[in-house]
Amino acid sequence: MAGFSAEWLALREPADHAARNPQVLAAVGASFAARPSLSVLDLGSGAGSNLRGSYAALPDRQHWTLVDHDEALLALARERLLTWADDGREQGEELVLDKGGKSITVDTRRVDLTRDLEWVLGWQPDLVTAAAFFDLTSKAWIERFVAALAAQKLPLYAVLTYDGRETWTPAHRADARMLAAFKHHQHQDKGFGPAAGPEACDILAEAFRKSGLAVSTGDSAWRLGDERAALRGALAQGIAAAVSETGQQDADAIAGWLEARCSAASALIGHQDLWARPV
Repeated sequence: MAGFSAEWLALREPADHAARNPQVLAAVGASFAARPSLSVLDLGSGAGSNLRGSYAALPDRQHWTLVDHDEALLALARERLLTWADDGREQGEELVLDKGGKSITVDTRRVDLTRDLEWVLGWQPDLVTAAAFFDLTSKAWIERFVAALAAQKLPLYAVLTYDGRETWTPAHRADARMLAAFKHHQHQDKGFGPAAGPEACDILAEAFRKSGLAVSTGDSAWRLGDERAALRGALAQGIAAAVSETGQQDADAIAGWLEARCSAASALIGHQDLWARPV
């Protein structure tokens, strides 16, 4: 699976947390409000941002298992969680954290989700989560994943799945061509087969409905104004690099678009949050 730099993950985390759909998060929290504790399996966990963005809505005692293919990011997650917590310590292989009145234990596991998906879900968590993940996976993998969740009656809270919407201000004549080329790049294999890319949200929702699970979705678009200028610039550079790899736009056109986008006033980048649960 393609990896992401620690710098990029740190840069996007505040925007990710601000973009989460509050209604979807509240619905997830309400489903577990009567429980004294909760076990959570976080897929493609990176540096632990999803835990930091979700924990406050969940019960007072939580156990998280962070799963990723990248050992370095899992190590970074441990470092950042210890710094983030009001109080934290290592206890064997676990982290024991106190944050905002919540007691949180954390395990980290390096796992190949293309090979070991069913084994991981067999750990029987109360909740499965993922952030900015499913657009990297394939339609076939998503359908396999949903079938495994449905068989075990496990709920999913998935946030920040890219949905293909992009609006930059002011507009540029190359916006549509660049977006089309970027979407083409998004469908390239990221380690799970041909990636679902911007169609991942619809593929997920349809697969859950066919499996008989209830599904709710909500908008979680990035809205990148002046306060997110650094993220906006890094995003534009990443899009330009991806488009360059496709060969669908010439270098001068890409450079002109990038120059304009690095001085853009704002950008909206579409994402969706999803809450699926057995009925």
